[in-house]
Amino acid sequence: MRVPLYLTAVLVSGFGTTAMWLVSGIWVKSLTGSDALAALTAFALWAPALLGPLLGAVVDRVRRRPLLVGVNLAMAAVLPLLLWVDRAERVWLLFAVLVVYGTQGAVHEAAEAALAAEAFAPERLGDLNGLRMTVNEAVKLIAPLVAAGLFARCGGGPVALLDAVTFAVAAGVFALLPVREGRPVRGRRPRVAEGVRPLWESAALRPLVLAGGFTMLLAGLNGAAVYAVVDRGLGHSPAYAGVLYAAQGAGSVAAGLAAGPLLRRFSERGLASAGLALFALGAAARALPYDAVALGASGLIGVGLPWVLIATMTAVQRGVPARAVGRAVGTANTLVFVPNAVALGVGAGLTALVDVRTLLVVLGVAGAAGAGLLAAGRPGPARPRPGRFTVP
Repeated sequence: MRVPLYLTAVLVSGFGTTAMWLVSGIWVKSLTGSDALAALTAFALWAPALLGPLLGAVVDRVRRRPLLVGVNLAMAAVLPLLLWVDRAERVWLLFAVLVVYGTQGAVHEAAEAALAAEAFAPERLGDLNGLRMTVNEAVKLIAPLVAAGLFARCGGGPVALLDAVTFAVAAGVFALLPVREGRPVRGRRPRVAEGVRPLWESAALRPLVLAGGFTMLLAGLNGAAVYAVVDRGLGHSPAYAGVLYAAQGAGSVAAGLAAGPLLRRFSERGLASAGLALFALGAAARALPYDAVALGASGLIGVGLPWVLIATMTAVQRGVPARAVGRAVGTANTLVFVPNAVALGVGAGLTALVDVRTLLVVLGVAGAAGAGLLAAGRPGPARPRPGRFTVP
């Protein structure tokens, strides 16, 4: 019963979040005509990830299920404010809500991962994280179409209301989740360092988190190059990027389904190195000017990236004591995903200065080297975390 309810909450919340992330940039562009302001919506959503370790400390201070219910209900209450954003002078409110949205997302990610680590046996976390990835990626194939259609017909306000409804439903589902959490021990305040230290000192976790950040750095550069690949490499209109993203999404759905069984046979480090190698192969293959190769390459990237992320998250959940999982997940998310946001900006400039085929080959070589280094190390499975939920 717990797994279906957990995945239902992920599905509902993910649908609304994907829709809102897509529409926010379109909304700003349609009201202001500014490409720069439209691009800043992504920054507003990503910026709170820098506070991941601090927000994770909040997660470790309270019980996770009530926190998830609360933050989802809070966003359900905040999003209707966006009905007021109907002209350029009020775009500031959209940006303010997006910052709140990004903060809620960072708290939600850490709390959800910590709750899963508490509620499910360590040997089931690989399957759970794989299914979670599959659900999220499947949603990304549908939600953008619904959001774009709703925005084109009714504007941004109804999309915000739809997102608010999904947050309210997700809060209800989390409230029904049958999880028994112990009462947090309210002694001294949780220290951020107690979430960072296990990641850095563990011979199993440190290489995985560093590999996750390195992979997402390469993924950001690769993502920034996609329109150059479509235009200069394949000779298609920008809309063809949607076809490549669909192929990547299909690969990610398959990757999530396969991740659990693979983690029962191989170590997290082994799965991550295989994922990074597949990503490297896919990135390099995109340098070839053939549609069939580009589609296959997108599929490989879609498989490789989730395997690195699933392996890293599963190792953190298994290897960090329950009292510090929120801080550790928040820190890991910062270290893994912030490089992606930085690389997207850097990559946009590189594609204007460097031949895209050269850039993709360099990404492939760098990814292959990283996969080799990760595979060469000792696997060292993460130690199972203590099962009882206590906060120092």
